[in-house]
Amino acid sequence: MHQRHTHGSRHKSRLLGALALTATVLVVELAVALWTGSLSLLADAAHMFTDAGAILLSLGAIWVAERPATATKTYGYYRVEILATLVNGVLLCVLALLILWHAWGRLWAPPEVAGVPIVVAAALGLAANLASMRLLHGGAAESLNVRGAYLEVLGDALSSGAVLVAGAVIALTGWHVADPLAGAVIGLLILPRTGALLWQAVNVLLEGVPPHLDVTEIGLALAEAPGVLRVHDLHIWTLTSGREAMSAHVVVDAGAASDRILQALHLLLHARFGIDHTTIQVETDSSSLLQITPSARVP
Repeated sequence: MHQRHTHGSRHKSRLLGALALTATVLVVELAVALWTGSLSLLADAAHMFTDAGAILLSLGAIWVAERPATATKTYGYYRVEILATLVNGVLLCVLALLILWHAWGRLWAPPEVAGVPIVVAAALGLAANLASMRLLHGGAAESLNVRGAYLEVLGDALSSGAVLVAGAVIALTGWHVADPLAGAVIGLLILPRTGALLWQAVNVLLEGVPPHLDVTEIGLALAEAPGVLRVHDLHIWTLTSGREAMSAHVVVDAGAASDRILQALHLLLHARFGIDHTTIQVETDSSSLLQITPSARVP
């Protein structure tokens, strides 16, 4: 069996580069956070650690997803990418809640921290995050798995900016409350973006219709094709990022050239909707549970 490739597999080298940058800055930020006692920098280092773990999960998921299909895994391991995305989202949510909990406790008795080392470490983290975002930007548009890693790095860039501002405020004014406030900002930045990522992953696992496709529009396009009388049992789902699948039953005239109609429908689905994995059963009888005709729409 041939090797299977996903959209994420084309970006393995970029993920490796982002991992190297993230791991390097993680060590620096963790060391400075332990030295200064800064919660915001420690939160950013923890976020960096999650980023590194997310990228490792992404790389592992891509490697597994490339394995060929087997007699017991006829679709192969495409869904491993989506499972990795789900794990990344859950870890980020837990991290955000922990950061908010500790930030709340420190608001009432903020410890004194050194501002200048925090500024230097946060600036280094911000530069590394921006470089990682540049590496992952192209793959984020194609792969949900790579998008998860990209969003984590984006969130970390925002958190590094918050730490940078907090360190500058502490260094210039001595207002140490800025440190737990920056930590709280980091936690609040993490939560909303992970919600959208989790929703996308769960939608794929539930075999929901991909957000960019309209099942009614596709059904009508099939029903309006020459030779097609009706369409029923239409299903559309996602195998993994960038790979949609569709199955349907089409009813045709008894004397119609079924092979030509089938070929035309495959070409239509590819050219107009970008769906290449299609299973279409041609029928010549009129029985159907759900019918889609040019004058009827899916409820």
